[in-house]
Amino acid sequence: MTTLKLDRLGLFLSKPLALLFVLIYLSQSVFIIILVQDKFDLEKQIEFQRKRISELEEKLQILQVIEDFQIGFSDQEKAELVNVISTECRKYDYDPMFLMAVILTESSFKRGQVSSVGARGLMQIRPFVGRSLADKIGIDWEGSQTLFQPELNIQMGSLHLFEMILKFKDVRKAIVSYNLGETALRSRVKLNEPLPKSFLNKVMSNYEMLKEKYRI
Repeated sequence: MTTLKLDRLGLFLSKPLALLFVLIYLSQSVFIIILVQDKFDLEKQIEFQRKRISELEEKLQILQVIEDFQIGFSDQEKAELVNVISTECRKYDYDPMFLMAVILTESSFKRGQVSSVGARGLMQIRPFVGRSLADKIGIDWEGSQTLFQPELNIQMGSLHLFEMILKFKDVRKAIVSYNLGETALRSRVKLNEPLPKSFLNKVMSNYEMLKEKYRI
């Protein structure tokens, strides 16, 4: 066989081999991409499941606190309280135990509470404050009775507390303002008077108690 024929034969053989190698390379590349994508999807699923488990654990903690302290709520209402507390805490980045400490201090988790100054509901909101908060949240205001709807009361109270935190840039002052009133607190600060500590101390004491008792 002449050299020219051998060269042609080598060229004839090399083309299919080259094509085979290209196909093998492409199939391996596709396989690697699929593996990487599967790994990425698996990691996303794992992270999603971890998040769901964390949320469920948090809701169980919230439910346990409500079960232990609530007075006058049905099982369905307890479930609704769990959901709204969990949602509001994620919205404003509250520790659920902190928000529940405020509720516990304000109303002892008792249904239909009314204070001596007319504050109503779980987070003890006065009607003129509630009406303003309802407008901001987009809640239909139906008079002071609106404040006796537990979910709405917690939505309004959570927003009000968050507004105080933003205004005073101090959680402790925000807690005092929530109880005392913004105007009254600003007057005290302006006159350089000491802050009343009774309500603040009760909230912080309840917060520490809840953290210690109900953390997993």
